[in-house]
Amino acid sequence: MSYGIVSVMDLDAFVAVREVRWTRLKQLQSRSRLTGAESDEFARLYQLTATDLSSIRSAAPDPAVISRLSVLLANSRASLAGAREPAWREIAGFFAYTLPAAFFRLRWWTMGVTAFFLIVAIGTGVHVSSSPEYLNTVAAYEVREEIAEESFASYYSKNPSTSFFARVWTNNSWVAAQSIAGGFTGVFTVYVQYLNAVHVGTIGAIMAEFGYLDIFFQLLLPHGMLELTAIWVAGAAGLKVFWTMLVPGPRPRIRALAEEGRSMVGVALGLVMVMLLAGVIEGYVTGSAMPWEVKNTIGVLALALFWTYVLVPGRRAHHAGYTGDVSEDYREDVVPVAA
Repeated sequence: MSYGIVSVMDLDAFVAVREVRWTRLKQLQSRSRLTGAESDEFARLYQLTATDLSSIRSAAPDPAVISRLSVLLANSRASLAGAREPAWREIAGFFAYTLPAAFFRLRWWTMGVTAFFLIVAIGTGVHVSSSPEYLNTVAAYEVREEIAEESFASYYSKNPSTSFFARVWTNNSWVAAQSIAGGFTGVFTVYVQYLNAVHVGTIGAIMAEFGYLDIFFQLLLPHGMLELTAIWVAGAAGLKVFWTMLVPGPRPRIRALAEEGRSMVGVALGLVMVMLLAGVIEGYVTGSAMPWEVKNTIGVLALALFWTYVLVPGRRAHHAGYTGDVSEDYREDVVPVAA
């Protein structure tokens, strides 16, 4: 039997015959040093495997086999070239192109989530403030008084800054990750945003009841401008995944979900860094003795830094073709689809 051209019917036989060759190539590409004979064998097996991949692509484009051989050849090509891309360069590329492009693509989704959050939070605050009966169902008068006059403010100053910052960072990063991971349900992401908005609106109403609404904003805004923005971006990422599942466009649904899912994982990693900055501000600035004007200026600058990162490098990376997905070397091979 000839295996130069593969048919759909003999793909399994073709793979069985070539398995030894591919296994040997994988063994050689994983070694740090090769003898002269092994180097020659390595180059020859690389060329033969590339021919195998070309044959499969043209005659029997099985995605699993194509993906396997693509990864094998990419790794072998890096070994033949003499060195892999330095890790620091990949990290720099992620923050310079991949991450800002992913954030940029979410900008309008983020605006939508922000509007939803603010409408719910403001509506909740107005409703709770205008209804004494409802306030009593939220908490007893003595409890509300203690929150307004002591608990809310002391929350930002009673614990050591370092431990407080670490706890806040971990908790907020977890909330953001949940919003993104639960995006495939659609409902969970909206629910998380709704709960946070109701909580903020209710606390604001309690502070306003006892005349401390100014303290509420003074304690919320320095870190909250960036922190809440990160939560809204996480909600936008989750909803983007859900929308892709419903409307994949010209791409096959599984492929579209894979591409958007990888992009949103990058967003989640980026938001950990955004939450880190927000946590530093909350732990070391919000509860400090700095003048409120200075605290709010720091908060505004942090928020401006984030949106500058999204809109300037993000726009440039997006127009250069970046989507937030991993580089082509790490993607699976796909069959072209009509636009």
